[in-house]
Amino acid sequence: MLKILKEENLHKIFDVAVVSKGVTGLLEVLGAFLLLIVSPEQLNNFVAGITQYELSRDPDDYIATHLARVFEHYSGSTQFFGAAYLLIHGLIKIFLVWGLLKNKLWAYPSALAFLAAFMGYQIYRYTFTQSWSLMALTIFDAFIFILTWHEYNFVREHRQHNS
Repeated sequence: MLKILKEENLHKIFDVAVVSKGVTGLLEVLGAFLLLIVSPEQLNNFVAGITQYELSRDPDDYIATHLARVFEHYSGSTQFFGAAYLLIHGLIKIFLVWGLLKNKLWAYPSALAFLAAFMGYQIYRYTFTQSWSLMALTIFDAFIFILTWHEYNFVREHRQHNS
């Protein structure tokens, strides 16, 4: 697939994909801080409030039942784990995105390792959840992995020829 696209277009696609990862990294950091300032009770009450009407109309509503189930056992320790996970994941993403956009050579293998590790974790989690959204995220990450690999090889070759 990459062979049929022009190199210039691949760079643009890579940049858009990397920026999208940076935006999600920023949102994850924001989400981590929100998790730390909102109590588990407040979050449980909020989820109950937004799902109550839909569940009264349709007790089998997919989104409402899953939201209610996720927050049914939500606790302070779950909240701390979620906040820590989002904060660490988001900060690493932001740092790697900065390195990739600045064409720092160390950022490419670091991003590839990070993507591979999280794709492995997402596949592991998929075995428990069978979540289509988790599989879609893993496929998107695999696409970014391929683009990053391609861009890494391009940048290395370009630097070797200019040395």
